[in-house]
Amino acid sequence: MNRKLIKQAFLKTLPVLAGYIVLGIGFGILLRNAGYGVLWAFAMSAFIYAGSMQYVGVSLLTGGASVITTALTTIMVNARHLFYSISMVDRYKDAGKYRPYLIFALTDETYSLLSDGHAPSEGDPSLYRFLVSLFNQSYWVTGSVLGSLIGAVLPFSTKGIEFSMTALFIASFTEQWLCTHDHVPALTGLLSTLVCLLVLGPGRFLIPAMLLITLVLTLLRGREEAVT
Repeated sequence: MNRKLIKQAFLKTLPVLAGYIVLGIGFGILLRNAGYGVLWAFAMSAFIYAGSMQYVGVSLLTGGASVITTALTTIMVNARHLFYSISMVDRYKDAGKYRPYLIFALTDETYSLLSDGHAPSEGDPSLYRFLVSLFNQSYWVTGSVLGSLIGAVLPFSTKGIEFSMTALFIASFTEQWLCTHDHVPALTGLLSTLVCLLVLGPGRFLIPAMLLITLVLTLLRGREEAVT
């Protein structure tokens, strides 16, 4: 395997490393305080790997939620990934053996790193995207396991810990804003979400907001292609 490609993928994921370790520790502590040990933390981060949904999952586990409730909650929380995947179809369609994992590992932060379409000129771009995805998940799993181990030794108050995922989303948004000159997608997301939140309320705004964002960006893209 190309060592240079591994180094480039690792350097690309350094911003996520800091966030995932801290957030993973928060999840591990929260899960431990709910009565679930390190094996649960490892398994959830390795096989579910859905940051915000894992935080919500702790409440579902402790609250004895039904299968239907769990399924509907998962769809609501992770609906945004449907839109992520649509925009990555062209990049992932020729990924071959890497494609199943690339689809599974497409989190918010991995999407933010790979959505620009840039890949090293030397080496396999699919392998590069695979390595970026794998590094990111390894950080999350490591943080979760560390949090569980720390939570078993030191007492922690978990009040407000769920906000850590919101903080990461804000950090990712800020990074994208600073790294690009085109702020139309970001402003579209903010305004569409705000409108749906005000009209539909906090319990029902997420999916309509995603649909509205997709519609607006599709129309804007159509206009740009027509002009060019």
